[in-house]
Amino acid sequence: MTKSLDANWFTEVSNGDGSAFSLKIIEKLLDVHSPYQHLEVYATETYGNLMVLDGCVMLTDRDNFLYHEMMAHPALFTHADPKRVVIIGGGDCGTLREVLKHPGVEHVTQIDIDEEVTKAAKRFFPALTESNDDPRAELLFADGVKWVDAAEEASIDVMIIDSTDPVGPAEGLFKTDFLKRCHRILKDGGVIVQQSESPLYHSGSIIRDLREGMREAGFDSVATLPFPQPVYPSGWWSATLAGKGCDVTRFREADASATDLALDYYTAEAHRGALVLPPFMRRLLD
Repeated sequence: MTKSLDANWFTEVSNGDGSAFSLKIIEKLLDVHSPYQHLEVYATETYGNLMVLDGCVMLTDRDNFLYHEMMAHPALFTHADPKRVVIIGGGDCGTLREVLKHPGVEHVTQIDIDEEVTKAAKRFFPALTESNDDPRAELLFADGVKWVDAAEEASIDVMIIDSTDPVGPAEGLFKTDFLKRCHRILKDGGVIVQQSESPLYHSGSIIRDLREGMREAGFDSVATLPFPQPVYPSGWWSATLAGKGCDVTRFREADASATDLALDYYTAEAHRGALVLPPFMRRLLD
């Protein structure tokens, strides 16, 4: 058994958690420094193409469906009738593609600050960008916080905060002040969902703080849904939902069960199961 890795491996080290994750690479396909971050794309031996931002794994061909489906469908099936959706971040466009699978959605605005991410996705992850030309889609490359501040009050049904880790450009997206601004532009009955890091590593810190921030921002209910994500730290990730005048611990189970959407992970059963948190999470979140 090999006890060390050579230069043919990409490794993301999580120093604070004392862990690391590696993928065997074939070649580097892209290396770009945008005004906001360092973007790399690799071809890997077993996970297809790999996108990396500032040294952190963002997605691979093999397992991105887990994240994108869980960022989109629980929120959309929780809302009573989502028509207008906003995605903050999400430059790889995978979440946008999932949202647009819902025929009842009339308009989706995606605001990502870094156009280079979308350009890279078009070149190296074309399946994720296949819905970019949908007439219901509007792609903007701008500051998401400024966009929210300028948006009309009570104009959005669902907000999806598809951000990177809460450092650098994405740090402000986890703050209570920003969540209050999101609450303002959501309609009554609106739902917000934020990617919320690892249940194993962050339940007593990032996830707990985000849930408290959502309540302080005025949201009536909060729910965190864990799901597997092999390429992220600990191999386990989460999405945290909050509702404005609706209970996000309930969803349209009959509609989710009857859907004929082309999905690989999300089901009504997966949604129902994700709402039941393990005891260690409940202890850390209370």
